[in-house]
Amino acid sequence: MSSPHNAAVTLRDLTFAWPDGAIAMSDVDGTFTQGRTGLVGRNGSGKSTLLRLIAGLLTPTAGRIDTAGDVGYLPQTLTLTTETTVAELLGISRTLAALRAIEAGEVDEVHFETVGDDWDIEARAAQALDRIGFSADDLDRRVADVSGGEAMLIAVTGLALRRTPITLLDEPTNNLDRPTRATLAAMIDDWPGTLIVVSHDLELLEHMDSTAELYNGEVTVFGGPYSEWRAHLDAEQTAAEQAARTAQQTLKAEKRQRVEAETRLAHRAKVGKKAQADGGLPKILAGKRKRKAQESAGSLRTTLDDKIADAQAALDTADARVRDDDHIRMELPDPALPRSRRIAEFRGGAAGDIVIAGPERVAIVGPNGSGKTTLLRQLVSGSPTASCTLLTDRFGYLPQRLDGLDDAASAVQNVQAVAPDSEPGDVRNRLARLLIRGAAADRPVSTLSGGERFRVSLATLLFAQPPSHVLIVDEPTNNLDVASVEHLAEALDAYRGALIVVSHDNDFLRRIGIDTVIEMGPEGTLRQRADLPE
Repeated sequence: MSSPHNAAVTLRDLTFAWPDGAIAMSDVDGTFTQGRTGLVGRNGSGKSTLLRLIAGLLTPTAGRIDTAGDVGYLPQTLTLTTETTVAELLGISRTLAALRAIEAGEVDEVHFETVGDDWDIEARAAQALDRIGFSADDLDRRVADVSGGEAMLIAVTGLALRRTPITLLDEPTNNLDRPTRATLAAMIDDWPGTLIVVSHDLELLEHMDSTAELYNGEVTVFGGPYSEWRAHLDAEQTAAEQAARTAQQTLKAEKRQRVEAETRLAHRAKVGKKAQADGGLPKILAGKRKRKAQESAGSLRTTLDDKIADAQAALDTADARVRDDDHIRMELPDPALPRSRRIAEFRGGAAGDIVIAGPERVAIVGPNGSGKTTLLRQLVSGSPTASCTLLTDRFGYLPQRLDGLDDAASAVQNVQAVAPDSEPGDVRNRLARLLIRGAAADRPVSTLSGGERFRVSLATLLFAQPPSHVLIVDEPTNNLDVASVEHLAEALDAYRGALIVVSHDNDFLRRIGIDTVIEMGPEGTLRQRADLPE
């Protein structure tokens, strides 16, 4: 653990329980150092909850959090109205309004208090906006006119402008294309203050000074980026697994020796008994030998039992170091889709139409703001003016914002809504394969983490009755940890229906075996590519 002299955030016996009594974390201790820290951990481990606790949006049930200054916070999902302006998203609208009032001759003291030391805020905002492809002229622009990725980048820029001592970012690369991710990474390299970032983006995590892991209710910090931490953890686990195997072999050997010793003792007792029966020894001498043999046998048994107990304790200690990480396990239904069955049609203008047939796998790529999400919405809505047509009514759609769930209902209830003939027990078993277990299956989905909400959304997609001919998914890896992305890719790779996927994650797209790449241009034009863009 790091020295208290460079501590930015310190957790002391931190416990948090949800209103229904479910424990999110218990007696957590840990220290985040100054500088840039990537916070990693399995989905549902409590990373987003921990950020909200540090930001003061949730109150600990017990324990406390000490911070070395004010905290700025960016949630996974931005809550915006259509009238929100770029200046409001940057968090400088009140300061700008006060500046403009002062420039117009108003002398109300409240304007000067609002401005504080930020007399150069407009110039700094213009410079920061220019760095991400905008300008000062965009300050009054509505956020509804920019893409989700651009809105996220503007929000991150606003946090940098505010220069809070500590900033928390929860999955900031969600919805960002590759060039925009590079811009964000450059911003993080020059970040003014302490930064704690929750992310599954391996490239972004390489820009961190430290890597903190939230695992089994404990926060441990490693001094280095994700790749170095991962190599350290893998080496540690390899050693732990070898130690566990050695301890298991030792325990087996000690148990075998105990059995062999009992066999020898039984043989000796049988020989002694026979000798006494044959009258070969005087009764007193035979009694002494019997007592001595019993004492010797008791001492041997005690020694061997102690060795077995020591070996079992060593095995328990070794096993405790070996992680038994849960994995997503999905058995996807076979939609029995013929290869000749036409699934969708994309009208590509001069380049010609693109027809999707059978279990074809399609990636739709393009820069932020080109309209990929709009295209998917048009596809599933059946808009007659759209540049695409869905040719089957058996489809599953997983939107980027995961807004297809009933937030007040539980995970079980959400799945039963699309699979009404399924028994509750069967639904629970299926959710358990997606790591939604116990109380989490019965809590309102509004209280679940981003990764848990994704898995509930995925369950409503996969377990719907009848099975879908095509799965249409928009940025499916946004809220998943690294392990979950891997297992989702494995599951979708085994799916026998058609896939239409929007994603900026080329590695994920390669793992699910993309057949066709459709690229959207800045004007919404469509063309088929030979491969994925780098």
